[in-house]
Amino acid sequence: MEANEYLSLLNPEQKESVIHSGDGSEDLLILAGAGSGKTRVITTKIAYLISQKHVDPYSILAVTFTKKAADEMRERAVRLEPKAEYAQIRTFHSWGAYFLRKYHSEASAYFKSIYGKENGGYGVDKNFTVYDDDDMATLVSKAIPSIAKKEAALVAHKISLAKDYGLTPESESFSEIDAGEEFREQYTLYEKRLRQTGNVDFGDLILIPYLVLMNNADIRHRIHLRYRYVLVDEYQDSNRVQFLLLRELAGIDENAGVYICVVGDDDQSIYKFRGAEVQNILDFEKDFSKPRLIRLVRNYRSTPEILACANSVISNNEKRLGKTLEAQKKKGKIPVLAYLPNQDDETDFCSDLILNAHEKGVPFSDWAILYRTNAQSLGFESAFLRRKIPYQVVGTLKFYEREEIKDALAWISFLANPKNEIAFRRIVNKPVRGIGAVTQEKIVEACAAKSILENARSVKISKKAASGLEEFLSVAEELLSMLSKIAPADDEDKKSAGKLSDFVDALSKKSGLEEFHRSQDEIAGTQKVLNLEELANSAALYPCTMEGLLEFLDHIELDRALEDESSDGTDRVTLITLHNTKGLEFPRVIITGLEYGVFPRENKSGEELEEERRLFYVGITRAREQLYFTSCASRRMYGQTKYMTPSPFLSEIGKDEMRVVGDMPSSMQGDFDGENAVDPIAKKWRVGASVFHDDYGPGIISSGRMSEGEYVISVVFENGSVKKFLPKYQKALILIED
Repeated sequence: MEANEYLSLLNPEQKESVIHSGDGSEDLLILAGAGSGKTRVITTKIAYLISQKHVDPYSILAVTFTKKAADEMRERAVRLEPKAEYAQIRTFHSWGAYFLRKYHSEASAYFKSIYGKENGGYGVDKNFTVYDDDDMATLVSKAIPSIAKKEAALVAHKISLAKDYGLTPESESFSEIDAGEEFREQYTLYEKRLRQTGNVDFGDLILIPYLVLMNNADIRHRIHLRYRYVLVDEYQDSNRVQFLLLRELAGIDENAGVYICVVGDDDQSIYKFRGAEVQNILDFEKDFSKPRLIRLVRNYRSTPEILACANSVISNNEKRLGKTLEAQKKKGKIPVLAYLPNQDDETDFCSDLILNAHEKGVPFSDWAILYRTNAQSLGFESAFLRRKIPYQVVGTLKFYEREEIKDALAWISFLANPKNEIAFRRIVNKPVRGIGAVTQEKIVEACAAKSILENARSVKISKKAASGLEEFLSVAEELLSMLSKIAPADDEDKKSAGKLSDFVDALSKKSGLEEFHRSQDEIAGTQKVLNLEELANSAALYPCTMEGLLEFLDHIELDRALEDESSDGTDRVTLITLHNTKGLEFPRVIITGLEYGVFPRENKSGEELEEERRLFYVGITRAREQLYFTSCASRRMYGQTKYMTPSPFLSEIGKDEMRVVGDMPSSMQGDFDGENAVDPIAKKWRVGASVFHDDYGPGIISSGRMSEGEYVISVVFENGSVKKFLPKYQKALILIED
């Protein structure tokens, strides 16, 4: 394609970004808003540099964060300019691996200067392999034999974090990772063992190139001659060591004349938990050579009404460079905020929306349900299966296919039928109790067609295995004792029997599953414990009896059977966490669970709350045509019904920017009632607040609303009664816990 042809397709800001080349004296920051065509800009810029500025493609390095993004960038650039095939368009880590294979000798020389040459020397082998997380944990165990396997995985995780921050065992401070000197010793032992193997771990692919460039002037000079133009996509997702590497590639301190162009959006920095550092993009103008800042604000994805919500929300963040998205699409429908009584009503509301639209010809695939945590998918999966709405869960397994859920269900199945050898094999040695496969086989054979729970103790096994088996059987017997032996005759008896959710919660704790999966959460942030809690929540509707347990299992098996019958086609609703939506877009989006404690999570403030707000902004800007929000007055959490308050983010959207349906909580009414401020009584006597009454005891405010000019609250007391009060006149009778 001719240059004048592809340049004509760009808007003024995009074109300015493409033709800017700095001439060695000015770098460029392209602040690219959601849906503003940043991929087109960066790929067109590569083609323009080659065809119009006559830049040798061999001297261009373009890096991004995923192989998919790198492949797309390369394909689009080559389509515009065939010579772009010779530019290096890679992921950060792919380029790091390339660098280490080319300069492995220099990397080895660096490590030998630190650790010496004893024990065969230390270094990076030309034919190195890259260790993953499991390999790292194994190597930690080998380097520190006294350490437990679970602790080894945690140490390996902290080493990865240290490398993301650009820290070596010799660094002065590890305060951001671990304040103790013990970690420095562990890191040193691991690093020496790793260097002896000649292999590298994932963090080394960025850290070692940075260390070599920083400490080897000759290699640094060669790299500056080789790469005259360095382009970085999704710069807001870069971590500390990637910033340090970019500084070395730029040769800032040596006035190397390398042109640096980064493209990113500070308002979409949502991966702090993976090490991403929003400060990198915020400080770009201070850290690089007289950079130019160009804002891409023309949004081609969403309607003006959707962008109005997005702009209102994100403007509340203080740490941002600042921009306001401008819609290029025609006027659309105003977003809808639905206040709903509980999470079951939430799933019904979403199901009705989708089915009603489908009857009018809207494909299921037009819809996406967004939520803050993976655990929230369960309610939608169950509802969609029963109402025959095909769906796909993106970025994770379906709820009942997740490891931790299979573990808990195996326990429940074993307790329901102690002859269940499949369930027994899955859980008896998880966490490790010294009962290996051979011992398990011996127990199963000896207890064939009999209760393993009643007969396993008589099987002759090693002393260590017997001790572990006794621990397992004791837990199983204790859990069974929690189940009422008598089936409740009526609803009142079911209440007195307690909730099965308490039993499932106790099972997770007493079996060791919660602690086992919590340790994995610490390392991978997989939210496995939240999924176990959601399983317990789903059991809250059943009595704590064996009959209730069996009903619960039947309900789950029904869901699984419906899942098998569901459509295999591609026309499916998407269920997805907000984090996984980055880079995606959908015609119709429903952002669910907008309550304080769910989204945002509790106890978030400062920078953490700003990241939660950016996550909300990302969710809003995924919608192309229609946008919905849902917020529940109550939600089953931790096995109990908890009364919720709406997400504070909802009050940041202007009163004219949403259409509200359902019973709006009084605490929100002032935000949508024009000039009328929120009644101070309504503010104090808010939904979810704890109260105490002399006659009825402790309770929680479940609803509050204006009625004939007076503010009325409903209170659910622990004794089960529900009473209405007029706080203005009855505050002497009922106390609120401020």
